[in-house]
Amino acid sequence: MHAAPDKQISLTDPDARSMATSGKDTGLVGYNVQAVVDAQHHLIVAHEVTNIGNDRGYFKGEEILACEAAGVTPLVPKPLTSGAKAHGRFGKQDFVYDAGGDVYRCPAGETLTWRYSNVETGRKLHNYWTTKCTGCALKSKCTPAKERRVKRWEHEAVLDAMQERLERAPRIMRIRRQTAEHPFGTIKAWMGATHFLTKTLGRVSTEMSLHVLAYNLKRLMQIIGVVPLVQAMRA
Repeated sequence: MHAAPDKQISLTDPDARSMATSGKDTGLVGYNVQAVVDAQHHLIVAHEVTNIGNDRGYFKGEEILACEAAGVTPLVPKPLTSGAKAHGRFGKQDFVYDAGGDVYRCPAGETLTWRYSNVETGRKLHNYWTTKCTGCALKSKCTPAKERRVKRWEHEAVLDAMQERLERAPRIMRIRRQTAEHPFGTIKAWMGATHFLTKTLGRVSTEMSLHVLAYNLKRLMQIIGVVPLVQAMRA
């Protein structure tokens, strides 16, 4: 098991992997299904079965930048995973960036200026800090280090613009949940269970494709009717 790339071995299904759940150090062995759903009619536009267990974090700077370049307007909430915030200190979101001056304003009102740029995991990052942290009354709420440093990705303006769009449309994520989760609940109810009947990634992908086909056909029967659907299929 320790020799396996992901430290997992399933004796029942070699492709199955532990899927993350809400409990710590817990998981359900199986597969993960990703879906793109039409917001108006709840039709499944695209889907994919994976054995990636973390439900794919959708917030990735490079992917968001690629969407912008392709003319797609992304709306992805940023996960709040700040270690400082978890320990009761100020998170990066508490520092306000001033694009005009290329500086950050900290919760104490001080200015964090650009110091240098470096490359980490292929990303160019700009580093900001101030020398006034030592005498700051809020230092215990900010950092145990000599000074608080803030890093900024060279394309972070794209992420800032997306965050502003989300703040202007607070209902958008509620619509996303209502849209994406609806087909999964329906399919599980039709299946009479929440388990796939086949094994290995290829077979499970086929099984899910059949579920999606049946789901979309039944949705279309409700939307346009059986006769128009048959006519459209024959055309």
